Amino acid sequence: MVTVNKAARGKHRWIGFQVCDSDISRTKCEQMLSKSLLEISWRLFDFKIVDGAHRGILKVPLNDYKQTLSLINSNESLNTLTSSGKIRLVRERLSLK
Repeated sequence: MVTVNKAARGKHRWIGFQVCDSDISRTKCEQMLSKSLLEISWRLFDFKIVDGAHRGILKVPLNDYKQTLSLINSNESLNTLTSSGKIRLVRERLSLK
């Protein structure tokens, strides 16, 4: 089986965020992100409740990273908490392990 080498996969960033709405499901969160991040390619990985707060992790292309941060933070129900090039670090920072 032929695999794509690491350089060809493209660079990305993992963004840890929190949802201020107390009654939200993963599906509702994805719909909210779709409305906010119209032209950005993204994928929701983790979405869990930690200490009574809904937290999630998004994967976005490096080129769209800064625009994604500003779009998420402009939404009243969402705010970013951390970001990194490694999902392991974001999971640790959000206590999602």
